[in-house]
Amino acid sequence: MTIAHEEAVIDSAAVDAIFAEARTANAFTGEVTEQQARAIYELTKFGPTAFNSQPLRVTYVRSSEARAKLVDALSSGNRAKTASAPLVAVLSYDTSWQEQWDNFLPGYNAPKAMYDASPDLATSTGNNNAHLQAGYFILAVRSLGFAAGPMTGADFAAIDAEFFPAGDQKSFLVVNIGQPAAGAWGDVKPKFAYEDVVRTV
Repeated sequence: MTIAHEEAVIDSAAVDAIFAEARTANAFTGEVTEQQARAIYELTKFGPTAFNSQPLRVTYVRSSEARAKLVDALSSGNRAKTASAPLVAVLSYDTSWQEQWDNFLPGYNAPKAMYDASPDLATSTGNNNAHLQAGYFILAVRSLGFAAGPMTGADFAAIDAEFFPAGDQKSFLVVNIGQPAAGAWGDVKPKFAYEDVVRTV
């Protein structure tokens, strides 16, 4: 039992499943139903983002044709595990996320002008908050009892050209999802201690 287990408001089994014993899987089995895929997003959406902007977009890749195109854009070490994963998600951000302002923050759209006037700021805000949501996405996968295999080893320009040719989304992460298969785990990797990374000022 760790201090995290003792202080958590969720039970120890949930702490282990979502955090303490969860690991990145490299081999998968089982299936992920449409209802479970939907539930992953339904949990993800509750994580906070700037102005409630929610720029993350999720593309579930299920068809054989789409899976083959995605696998071709991955680095060699990621291809086999993605080809065999029960479900694969491509995470991207909406490049015009601020155009949805009246939907995600109705009644208060004054800040939108700031992003309209600065495309670089709009891009960085969309990118940063989508990455934040990607963390929630992984926790949502784990909370449903699945393992997640997030990967950045990919040609994201090629993925964008194939899946988002209109330029309305920019991909940044591929996530394999499923039950861990035999040999799914490598060696346990060390994590930094509290004393190594935290300071109080």
